[in-house]
Amino acid sequence: MQRTPSSPVGVGWSLLVIAIIASVAALKLAKTLLAPIVLGLVIAVVLAPLIKKLSRIGIPVVVSAFSALVMSGVLIAVLLLALGPVISELIDQVPRIQWELRGWLQELMIRFRGTEALGQNIGESLGLEGGDAVESAMPSVIDALWMAPNFMAQLLVFGGTLFFFLLTRDDIYALAEHNTPALRQADRAVSHYFVTITAINAGLGLAVFGVMSLIGLSNPVLWGAAAFLLNFVLYLGPISLIAALAVAGLIQFNGAMSLVPPFLYFLLNLTEAQFVTPSLVGQRLRINPLCVFLSILFGLWLWGPTGGIVSLPVLVWVTALTTALRDTSPDVPDTTLKAA
Repeated sequence: MQRTPSSPVGVGWSLLVIAIIASVAALKLAKTLLAPIVLGLVIAVVLAPLIKKLSRIGIPVVVSAFSALVMSGVLIAVLLLALGPVISELIDQVPRIQWELRGWLQELMIRFRGTEALGQNIGESLGLEGGDAVESAMPSVIDALWMAPNFMAQLLVFGGTLFFFLLTRDDIYALAEHNTPALRQADRAVSHYFVTITAINAGLGLAVFGVMSLIGLSNPVLWGAAAFLLNFVLYLGPISLIAALAVAGLIQFNGAMSLVPPFLYFLLNLTEAQFVTPSLVGQRLRINPLCVFLSILFGLWLWGPTGGIVSLPVLVWVTALTTALRDTSPDVPDTTLKAA
């Protein structure tokens, strides 16, 4: 029986699907190498306009790039030192939360008959000793020693990528010839976006700290720091913090007051998302929320927390680059990307 020849269009789509699957698998397998490289490129793009301004006033590029590397290292160290006590405080609260959950489950077992087996299984999953559960979840000394070289290697890859990209950025972009202005415009867009979002998140963190202090919620510094960090992961971060504040409110307060912490944070986050960010970031960089949500999910699945951090700047960079190429190309019709 004679075979019908395959359609060129079908073959092309099949090859495209295979290439996408192979690329995603390669990105997943090369996580330890590619994740710090992409993070270094993102930070370098954010700092690139500053390096350009320093070079205009006569500061050598190598000095500016090295200063940026040192500044990034200092910021990372300060962030780790600042979050250390906060993380320790959060870990100390885990046993208390477990005991509270066990108490609620026991009340439910008393009120609703026939659920003893379910409640017992859940109680056993929570563990009889909260401290033991936390200790088992924490890495041992051997695990920490095993992870240290890997972390240092990734830190070295991140620093090398950041330094050498800033040092040779002009040479790299010169290879693009006519597209160099579009690349620089995309860099400025990402830098403006990242710096502005960082300032907005810092303001949100301070506001959450002040509000939680006023209502008497324990560990307001923890909630302010969590609001600052989690707001970088759009949608998923605020939802997680609302759930955490709901648990904290139920543990510390009684009655309707237990719902005040998540409700106040929801109002603050709503104000930030609907009024502050659009007015400061501008309409030009607004992206379809579905694209933002899917890119963050994909980044978290692909590279974990690092992927969640770099996914949105990469999306902003690609969007700004395509917009700049469209605006500068005389052959492409001007069809403005509508914001969602």
